[in-house]
Amino acid sequence: MNKLNITCIAAAIALAMGAGTAGAAVSKTEYTAAKTEISAKYKSDKAACGAMKANAKDICVEEAKGREKVAKAELEANYKPTDKHTYDVRMAKADAAYAVAKEKCDDLAGNAKDVCVKEAKAAHVAAKADAKVVEKTAAVNATAMEKKADANATAREKTADVKKDAAADKRAADYAVAKEKCDALAGDAKSKCVKDAKARFGQS
Repeated sequence: MNKLNITCIAAAIALAMGAGTAGAAVSKTEYTAAKTEISAKYKSDKAACGAMKANAKDICVEEAKGREKVAKAELEANYKPTDKHTYDVRMAKADAAYAVAKEKCDDLAGNAKDVCVKEAKAAHVAAKADAKVVEKTAAVNATAMEKKADANATAREKTADVKKDAAADKRAADYAVAKEKCDALAGDAKSKCVKDAKARFGQS
């Protein structure tokens, strides 16, 4: 297989490893309109292939199909951003690049064609593997962040409990001092003193 074809396949597969999506999330109205536009664009692209002949036409059709699949995957990822949809975009790009690369191999014959198909397949397998790594890494990071958030929440809760207990201990100690001072009094004065101390320091 010549160096030009290898370079083309490598470049095409590299697209599959690009950023999952580009652009902001879209509204329901924008989503519906975009789906219609993608379908219309595919029909237009496919119709343009009609003027071509032989394998050039087949390649053109595969490119049109690939653009449509990638566009749909990116739309879904923008409409409902998730790690799964980001993975789907990468896979759509990898599949599209592979379909086109494999179709281009039909321009060759014999061993050159066999090698071309094997190389396209190998690049496709690598692209899918890389996409899986990105997806799993994102999942692991998300789990780690959740655990960290849970740990922080638990720490805050425990800290709050400790502070609450400390405050209660302080109030109890202050009440004990105030009550002790009341012992210097007698009768109603002492009773009122103790009552006021309980109210002031939240004691029952």
